Amino acid sequence: MKDPRTIIIAPIITEKSMLLKEKNNQVSFWVHPNANKIEIRKAVEELFKVKVIDVQTIRVKGKPKGGFRNPGRTSLRKKAIVRLAQGQTIEFFETI
Repeated sequence: MKDPRTIIIAPIITEKSMLLKEKNNQVSFWVHPNANKIEIRKAVEELFKVKVIDVQTIRVKGKPKGGFRNPGRTSLRKKAIVRLAQGQTIEFFETI
């Protein structure tokens, strides 16, 4: 198994993610692009000591950046929306 700290890159803190947290007890993370749902579930359970019910993943394509002279793209990213069991919370999201 991969190290959980390499799978979970960063939490996503936006208005939409906070609404998901309040309404459905879901939290969002940027994860490694090659991580699958099972690895994400195990990483969240191990790092935060919570029970995960469901994991949804979204691949976010890179946007074109630069101009005519310097064409390029931002890198591909992967987002995971994790639903926690009833009554479970992650303290990091509670302090915001």
